[in-house]
Amino acid sequence: MIDWTPTRSAGLKRLNSFLPNAGAQYRNLRNYDFGPEDRSNISCLSPWIKYGLVTETEIIQSALGQHSLKSANKFIEEVFWRSYFKGWLEHYPKVWNDYCQSVAHLNIELENSSRDRQNYSDAISGRTGIDCFDAWIEELISTGYLHNHARMWFASIWIFTLRLPWQLGADFFYQHLMDADAASNTCSWRWVAGLHTKGKHYVARADNIAKFTDGRYSPDGLAFDPEPLIETQFYEPRTVEIPNIQRVDSSFAILITDEDCSASLVNQYDKHSAVLVLTDKSQNSEPQSRNKKRAFKQGAMNEALENAKKRSHCDVKFITSDDWVTSLHKFAEGAAVKTIVTTQCPVGETRDRLLVAKMELMKSGIELLEIPRAYDTACLPYTKAGYFKLKSKIPVILNELG
Repeated sequence: MIDWTPTRSAGLKRLNSFLPNAGAQYRNLRNYDFGPEDRSNISCLSPWIKYGLVTETEIIQSALGQHSLKSANKFIEEVFWRSYFKGWLEHYPKVWNDYCQSVAHLNIELENSSRDRQNYSDAISGRTGIDCFDAWIEELISTGYLHNHARMWFASIWIFTLRLPWQLGADFFYQHLMDADAASNTCSWRWVAGLHTKGKHYVARADNIAKFTDGRYSPDGLAFDPEPLIETQFYEPRTVEIPNIQRVDSSFAILITDEDCSASLVNQYDKHSAVLVLTDKSQNSEPQSRNKKRAFKQGAMNEALENAKKRSHCDVKFITSDDWVTSLHKFAEGAAVKTIVTTQCPVGETRDRLLVAKMELMKSGIELLEIPRAYDTACLPYTKAGYFKLKSKIPVILNELG
């Protein structure tokens, strides 16, 4: 069983316990879902990666410390898949915006249609009669995690067998998966639907599920040959500018969000005058004890606070607020600074909040500087199209990162 404690030490412990299996065993067994009691064939590191408690660079370097690149290539490629989706969404941020608007619109439609509401309710309550799907619902809610192969099967059944909107399925994952970020979650659902790679969708097969769940499930009634989804919206890539921060003024403060709970900037910029750990208030109606994502995020933010306290020579404030503009204004005024430094956030909820705050802070002469991570900067140029462009550059990126 996995210890899902949202701390850096727990993440590193999981990494070290998995590393011996990151070579041939991972390559041969990674697609098998043996259930939540046995995750020895996969790393399960994604929740710690999501909150910056353990980084992709140290995971890859640790794997290469025990295996050759050839031996651990499948594991390392999986790490880069998250990076690919993150970079891709940077080029196509409107995909995220449209997804968010669709979720809001579809939830209103559910309220106005008793039939749609019932079908959706049956799905998220595990009352479909499809053995594996109903079991995955319970596993997702009770553990906050699903094997990646199960996520693909789940999404395919949701879209092509249950005929439910992919956006609502992606939103259900987003609300419950401990590792759910905007990029991996949104893009993965679009990929299954046939929207990410146009016309190429993923169809769940009963025999495939039976094989890779080691015979635990044998679902009936799955859609046999569905057509991929299509969309009329055409997305143009934007030009992504990487911030080039040459220096930071002598009087500045540090902002820590859920994207960097290791509080790495406190070490990197040790002449700061104040530190703020800022998180949003959760609007989810489920209690934290039931929603594992909320619990993991709260624990990760508490870890960010402790990490900042250990490393900073200044007082560290922790604020939970949905009004980031006011919170950051008061923080800057209290610290008597005109510059706030934070780790650059990828497209997603936290980024949305920061962009609004950044524009408002500028009106008061307060600058919000976003410091990009070297790993993200190295991957970004190869993520505009398909994954295989990034895959081909993995040796170059590894050499660049040292």
